[in-house]
Order: sequence, then structure tokens, then C-alpha cells
Amino acid sequence: MLTFNEQLHQLIEAALQEDIGDGDHSTLSVIPADAKGKAVLKVKQAGTIAGMQVAEAIFRYKEPGARFIAFKKDGDSMVPGENAFEVIAGVHTILQCERLVLNCMQRMSGIATLTRQYTDQLKGYATKLLDTRKTIPGFRLLEKEAVRIGGGHNHRMGLYDMIMLKDNHIDYSGGLEKAIDRAWQYVQQVKPGLKIEVETRSLDDVKKVVAFGKVDRIMLDNFTPGQLSQALKIINGQYETEASGGITLENITDYAKTGVDYVSVGALIHQAVSLDLSLKAVIV
Repeated sequence: MLTFNEQLHQLIEAALQEDIGDGDHSTLSVIPADAKGKAVLKVKQAGTIAGMQVAEAIFRYKEPGARFIAFKKDGDSMVPGENAFEVIAGVHTILQCERLVLNCMQRMSGIATLTRQYTDQLKGYATKLLDTRKTIPGFRLLEKEAVRIGGGHNHRMGLYDMIMLKDNHIDYSGGLEKAIDRAWQYVQQVKPGLKIEVETRSLDDVKKVVAFGKVDRIMLDNFTPGQLSQALKIINGQYETEASGGITLENITDYAKTGVDYVSVGALIHQAVSLDLSLKAVIV
């Protein structure tokens, strides 16, 4: 697999090509090619800032010699009126990178801010917060990075780094035991060390999985906190546990009180609202 920086490079390259096409004609028509300039990122909404390192990478991708002066770091709190960074580079670079930088940082900051709200609810508990694969195609790298910046943990990045047997896998395979056994055999023969997680939809499912074994983690899908407590007694610490479905800011502590290892919340990403930031030219 490519490293984070290699994937980021690909994302930036594709995004700039999508935006610039055969030329940034607005800039080309009015700004001399050798013009130098300065711009500052202004915070217009309170929250948790994310994407600072990404912004620097975008400017340096276009102009390696660009000066990027950070006044904040990823994960810091921000309030309206603050400046997050200053960039000094060719004006063409600043204008061509402006929208990509803002799109990334506004989206990432929204996700990090919502994630921080969830993780604040988990303070004092051992339960960890996970994201999901409910991401915008092509932008998963940065959405999951924003979750991490906000204090959450990344679940699998894709279909390749964990076996996760969900309802459709189980139904197509002919049942829990058949699905688990086939996955276990696959790991032994094809991908040693790959973890297996299986979704359970009832206490009976939980009993079947505990009796059969051959998994690393049991997902408890759409269990109430009361049902979850019963399931955890059956599991008795033999496997990692993850609660998923119907978990909100209002009830997440009820789930954490059960002692479940993980809670996964798709809303961290797909319900996050972008925060308001702007990049302004500094004229001296």
C-alpha cells in the first residue's frame, strides 16, 4: 500500500487537475506570472482546526519554495477572528491552491469538531470511538485523518485491511458459522494475520459466535445499552467488542458505561458540517 504522503500527493494532483484543467484563465488573464504575494487563513467559526499539514502540502506541491507559517496546529481549538496560517508564494500558486486548501480544511475541521464532541463524551471511560467507511469517494484519506485529529480512531481504511463479515456476507454464505469458517480458512491460507470481525444482530447470534470462535472482534449491531450489557456478559472478555448503530451524542455515554471496547459512529463523517474559513490576500 502507498504511504499517507504518497496517497496525499495523488489526491492533490487529481484535485488540482480537476480544478485547473487547461489553465486558470482568471489568474492568467490579470496576474503577471512572476508576481509574488502573501495570504492569510482567517477563522470565521469556532471549532477544532484540521488540515494544517494538508494545506502546507498543497502549496508546496505547486511551489516547493513557498513559505508556510503556521499559527496553529492540527487539533487546536479555533475561534472567529484568529489567523491559522500565512503563506508567501507566487500569486498564481496562492490563487490556484486557494479553493482546494479551503475545501480540505473546511471539511476536515467540521469532521474534527464533531469527533471532538463525541470523544469529550467518552472521557473517563475505556471505550474508544471509531469511524466507518461511510466516506466521500476519493476523500476518505483526509476524512479519516480528520477523525484522528479530533481524537477518534480509524476503523479499517478499506476492504483490504480487515475481514468484516456483515449481514449480507453472512446471508450469502448460508449462516454465521459457514461465513466465519470460510473467512478463517482464507486467513490461514491467503492472508495470515488479517483480523476477522463479525456482525451479530441478536443475543442468539452472539452465543453462536462465542461457541464457534475463530474471530477477533464481535460487532453488536443496533443493540440497546441493555442488550449490549447482556451480550458482553456472554462474551466475557474473550473477544474485542464493538457497538454500532443508533449511537448519538445523546446516548454514547450509555454505551460506554457497559464497558464495550469500541463504538463506531458513521455520523462523524457523513453528518459533519464544514466550518467557515477564508483565505485572504495581504496587500502591503
